Amino acid sequence: MVRLNRAAWFATVAGMCGSLVSIGLARFAYTPLIPPLIQAHWFSPANAVSLGAANFAGYLAGALLARLIAAALSSRQALRLLMFVATAAFFACAYPLSVVWFFVWRFASGFSGGVIMVLVPTSILPQIPAAKRGFVSGMIFLGLGLGIAASGTLIPELLRLGLRETWFGLGILSLLLTVFSWFGWPADNPPALRFETSNDASFRSKISLTILYGQYAANALGLVPVMILMVDYIARGLGRGGDIGAAYWRVYGIAAIVGPVMCGGAADKIGFRLSFRAALLLQGLAVGILSFVKNLVAVGIATVLLGIFTTGVVPLSLGRIHDILPHSPTAQRTAWSRATIAFAVFQVLGGYGYAFLFSHSKENYGLVFLCGTIALVMALIVDLFVREGGSTAADLSQPSTLLVSGKKRYKLSLEDRKSEAGSRFHNSICTDDVRNGS
Repeated sequence: MVRLNRAAWFATVAGMCGSLVSIGLARFAYTPLIPPLIQAHWFSPANAVSLGAANFAGYLAGALLARLIAAALSSRQALRLLMFVATAAFFACAYPLSVVWFFVWRFASGFSGGVIMVLVPTSILPQIPAAKRGFVSGMIFLGLGLGIAASGTLIPELLRLGLRETWFGLGILSLLLTVFSWFGWPADNPPALRFETSNDASFRSKISLTILYGQYAANALGLVPVMILMVDYIARGLGRGGDIGAAYWRVYGIAAIVGPVMCGGAADKIGFRLSFRAALLLQGLAVGILSFVKNLVAVGIATVLLGIFTTGVVPLSLGRIHDILPHSPTAQRTAWSRATIAFAVFQVLGGYGYAFLFSHSKENYGLVFLCGTIALVMALIVDLFVREGGSTAADLSQPSTLLVSGKKRYKLSLEDRKSEAGSRFHNSICTDDVRNGS
């Protein structure tokens, strides 16, 4: 039985802390704060929504520059530094000196999130045994749901003390998690073992990846209205008040905690592609409910579904990349980075586009949610008419070349590659060669 050693566990917990602080709190804690920010006259409704989109813009910039930053500082130092930046942003936002000041710090927190979400999987997963990478991926992304649940639970209590105190409370929690994760980040990876097959980057694989990037981007367009407006919609749009809005956000957070585990279990049974397709369908239905239905029970069902798939779609998308590029870890990491960038680009476009639409449609929540519904339906339609990509039978019929530290070459037959025995043989070669210094 494969077990995680102490270093692997520390790295896993550090990754969970990173996603919790940089996304779970830095992004999602802002949603239940929009109504209090408006009521306290810190910002107008249009500015409050636009400042939420500033986090998306920073996320895009961080995702684009993550590799350059890691090359300049090392992954470990970059992760430590940017956890502190995300923490500092909470304290800075306690002082709304101006819209520009607030924008800069919301942008900085998003920038940290973009870098962290690109670097965490690529720095931690290579240190994890292959049999445990699915579990560790789920644990890392679990931080998203924990952050949403924590923001929905803590913010109503902190708001009783005051809006400024709420930002301080989030900052203190983020600081504790930053310190806790400090020694968990793995050192920079040694020269990685490369297990590349000659046919993984086939034309069909590239087409499938391009389509997946588009679907992941459309998923961002579908979720952005929920990330920004859900609590405000229930509090002001439905006239139920901030407490009810915060209660629904807590439900959203609880659902987000179970999302990665539930979606991963579904993928184990029916495959990543069918699971991803079901996720698009159910998200489209849920956002459609918010567009047209004002019944609180229906809105609650939609909230649960959206909470599950806000976090669950992340490991599903990562699993789709592994399906398309099953024998190329290097290409998988590159593809995941590109998928993250695509998601971030359309978060920014959606964030500012929806903010503009919201302010110029007399705060028409239904219209904004409808746009998200259309994006998700389009992504589903594309998936229904696209053939499965990845390695084909023809690809697998060709012997593949295994490079171990760039020095030795082995040929694996079709039967070896398809069988579990072949997989064990594949891994044993790597282990023996590493021990022998090859």
